[in-house]
Amino acid sequence: MKKDLFTGFSKKNFDLKKFKELKRILSKQGIVIKRKPFSNINFRFDEFKSLYLTGLASFLIITFSFIIPLSVDIDNQIVSNKDSKINNSKTDFQKVLSGESIDDKEKVDEGLDLSNILEDVFKFDELPEDTVRLSASTIEQLFKDTNYSLSEVRRTKKVKPIRLSLLPNEMKSIESSGKRKSLFIKIILPLVLEENNRIIIDRKKLFSILNKNKNSKDEIKWLNQKFKQYGVLNKDLATLKIRMDIIPVSLAIAQAAKETGWGTSRFAIEGNALFGQWTWSGEGIKPAGADTDATYKVMKFNVLKASVRAYQRNLNTHSSYKKFRFVRAQLRDDNKKLDSLKLAEFLDNYAQTGTEYTKVLKQIIQQNQLKDFDEVKLLPLSVKYKNII
Repeated sequence: MKKDLFTGFSKKNFDLKKFKELKRILSKQGIVIKRKPFSNINFRFDEFKSLYLTGLASFLIITFSFIIPLSVDIDNQIVSNKDSKINNSKTDFQKVLSGESIDDKEKVDEGLDLSNILEDVFKFDELPEDTVRLSASTIEQLFKDTNYSLSEVRRTKKVKPIRLSLLPNEMKSIESSGKRKSLFIKIILPLVLEENNRIIIDRKKLFSILNKNKNSKDEIKWLNQKFKQYGVLNKDLATLKIRMDIIPVSLAIAQAAKETGWGTSRFAIEGNALFGQWTWSGEGIKPAGADTDATYKVMKFNVLKASVRAYQRNLNTHSSYKKFRFVRAQLRDDNKKLDSLKLAEFLDNYAQTGTEYTKVLKQIIQQNQLKDFDEVKLLPLSVKYKNII
């Protein structure tokens, strides 16, 4: 009977009914069946050693594979945070584009690398000095033949692409101040517009580059060139965006008029210096009333166009005009026009007279209605007049 009761009680063929019957019979005989303690369970480690080790190894490999990417990501974040402290300009630039505020605004537009800042300006000096200086009467006739007048410019908002390289010697001898001012504006206006157009094209290209996920080698090369031109440290894109912008036409003409006496100064005639920029190392003209021990000179240029470019580069990079650039950037962010009267207030460092100088600039702009020229466009250069000058 005992044999019959235990028959079939194997792990492979376990009958619950037979087990309960056996348990009942043994219970009547005073025998109690108890569950075997867990501590005494035999895991048969020796028999399944390879299986256990394989499972443990798999667990460790899976855990290791999960932890490594986390550690690499943490390292990358540390490096990224370190780099962002050095130069997070692209992020700042994108914030500017989307209208967000930039943290630590005082860190933008800081520092200046002077090593290549006027390299493209000095290239004008490499041009052959065979430019013919036209007389005032010849220039006036040229303007008349091409129907280039300020009244026509104010009406059509278009400027003839007539670029002169030199001022006429007779500027000072023109008795009528009205005629002298008109001639001066007509000579300077196309030059300022041309340089502004060059900056506008560069700004559009800068925005285009930064809106791409990947840039070509030529685009990166162009960016590096612009960093040098604008003296930008650490290749800071937010700084480049602030510095790479135009000077309102009315403000540029007003400063040229003030610095040259409407084109009559010796610096303007002899050195094509329209904006009275000083130099302590380059070639220049020493002011007649300067002290004998004075080391500065007024910069001279090969052509008028070089003077305009150097002037714009000066306002766009020098630390003395940082506030000027900041206000200009604010106007841009607010989708407002660049107001020359407002911006003139921040050029007090341009002259020793300070705020008095800014008042004079605003007077020149208003009295001569120079803001009429802020929205004018330069017509394309036609073949007919391309080789006249």
